[in-house]
This record gives sequence, C-alpha cells and structure tokens, in this order.
Amino acid sequence: MDPLTLVMLAVLAMLVFFMFRNGRKRKRDQEALQATMVAGADVMTNFGMYGTIVSIDEEANKVALLIAPGTIVDIHRQTIARVVEPVVAEADDEALAQSPVIESLGEPEFGQRVDGDDSDNQPKKGDA
Repeated sequence: MDPLTLVMLAVLAMLVFFMFRNGRKRKRDQEALQATMVAGADVMTNFGMYGTIVSIDEEANKVALLIAPGTIVDIHRQTIARVVEPVVAEADDEALAQSPVIESLGEPEFGQRVDGDDSDNQPKKGDA
C-alpha cells in the first residue's frame, strides 16, 4: 500500500475514535445532569429561562417549572441545560477584594487619566 492510503486510513481511524469518545462523554454528562435534577432544584433551560423544578414526570418526560410566584410551566425534560448552583457569600468577598482600586499615590496605569495634569492645557497632536 502506498503511504497516502495509510495516512488516510489513520486519519479516518482517529476521526472514528474521537466521535465515539465524544458521544460517550456527552452521554455521561447528560446522565450526571439527570441525576442532579430533583424537585426544588434551581435550573436554567436551553432558551435561557431560570426556574425551580416543582415536579418531574418520568413517563411523559415533562418537568413542571416554577418561573415566577404562581406561574408554573410544563417543559420537556431535555430542555433543561444545567442545574444552577447557589452563589456562596465568600465568592462575593473575594470579588470585592480583587476589584480594581484607584490609588491616589503612585504612577497611573496605562490609559488612566490623571486629574490636575498640566499637559491638559497644551494642544494635542493634530489639534489646529
């Protein structure tokens, strides 16, 4: 067999391998999602609607989703994209600690405007 045929067969074999691997991974992720879907869980649907699961009908593949107080909609079970995890208060504290703070002393960051700079009174390049 010529080398080109061997290379083409190797590429085909790799393609088939990755297709089966991706299918198994997707199936495993779907099973994990189905295991975490229980009544009372906060979820997000494929079309971006957030709600709380009220009940799950296994036979009809339907989920009763509470989207607002007193508003329950029935959706197909597979339209649930993910279970929303509650936000921990520590994450908010970390975000505040990492937020940029403008320091009054020191060198300004690149592109940062400094108040009271004397160069503002001088004409800029390109000004007429």
